[in-house]
Amino acid sequence: MDRGSGKHGLAAGVAARPSRPDWTIDQGWSNYTAEEHATWRTLFERQTALLPGRACEAFVQGMRALPIDAARIPDFRALSEVLRARTGWQVVAVPGLVPDEVFFEHLANRRFPAGHFIRRPHELDYLEEPDVFHDVFGHVPMLMHPAIADYLQAYGEGGLRAQRLGRLPMLARVYWTTIEFGLVREAGGLRLYGAGIASSRTETVFALDDDSPHRVAFDLPRVMRTRYRIDDFQEIYFVVRDLAELLELARIDFAPLYEQVAAQPELAPGELDPADTLLHRGSGRYHRERAARG
Repeated sequence: MDRGSGKHGLAAGVAARPSRPDWTIDQGWSNYTAEEHATWRTLFERQTALLPGRACEAFVQGMRALPIDAARIPDFRALSEVLRARTGWQVVAVPGLVPDEVFFEHLANRRFPAGHFIRRPHELDYLEEPDVFHDVFGHVPMLMHPAIADYLQAYGEGGLRAQRLGRLPMLARVYWTTIEFGLVREAGGLRLYGAGIASSRTETVFALDDDSPHRVAFDLPRVMRTRYRIDDFQEIYFVVRDLAELLELARIDFAPLYEQVAAQPELAPGELDPADTLLHRGSGRYHRERAARG
């Protein structure tokens, strides 16, 4: 079976649904082809060349401690052995995107669902669905950090509650602006910790080096009001003061906050708020030029 073609998981429709109710499958590590391992190597080598001075220290340390290297796609069993010993997490294979309730249930039980397929060579710079490079290279090193480990578990528990309350879109914005596209302050300046940045060559440079996007101090209600882009670079990156700030979110009762935020107007992806703590006012050049080109 060619795991790198077509749609995967939830995006592939009912016919692709696994037999297990939790959507887990066997990774089938021995079935990866030489071409698939070569694609991993290309992605790994070019991304690790970019990350020094851009990735946060927790990402760097996590990568060093895990059995992840350029030679081959990692074996989820080996990753899980190290993770369980450090933070109690494990990596489970799924065919691709999974239903929200399945995703949250995994996170709430310290299981990170990772797509087992890898993109094709012609898709190196853009892929609609998260593959094994995004999920493992981007996410798993941060699971070695206790604050992220606890935050993600709390997010899974909160996601199940948000579904019952009908407030999932607000909570999804928190995940997007932290775990996927978050920046953190460190002694050397701003660093990335979000997997969507860490696993993308182009967004790694754009998020930290380009003058176009705004960089704004993280504020929970503000983030919950803000729509984000799923089709292009972000127009605003939210910056936490340190990773421990994320643990504070795990202790908040979101129920009254949902009502408070729902009473306020939403903000567009690139829109600044007068109350923002602005770390860098972006020029907006990139998205303005893209819009002009139609």
